[in-house]
Amino acid sequence: MVGKVANLARALGILLAIIAGFIVIPGLNVALVLVVLGLIGGLAYAADEAVRLYISVLVIPVIGMALANVPAIGGHLGAAATNVALCAAGAAATVLAIRLYNLVKDGLLGLSKA
Repeated sequence: MVGKVANLARALGILLAIIAGFIVIPGLNVALVLVVLGLIGGLAYAADEAVRLYISVLVIPVIGMALANVPAIGGHLGAAATNVALCAAGAAATVLAIRLYNLVKDGLLGLSKA
């Protein structure tokens, strides 16, 4: 159940990021919604996908800056890439929090076994 909700949040985050890059959505704090959807979507990532996610968080804004130079629609493409990066950053925060939780849990369980 959590996996389905997380996958849905990830898909909605990507769609909202792209749509909000091209049109203004009045009355909606897009950045906040994207980060929250990313936080929920981060629950769907496995531990072995974490490095790719972290690299995506770093690379997507650079791609957005390059796309911003495209005539006529560059600003929109750059905004969409920035929005996707916000969503990915939220997911990365969840993956990192889960990793830190597991490290602390394993460390404390290791103390009780010694």
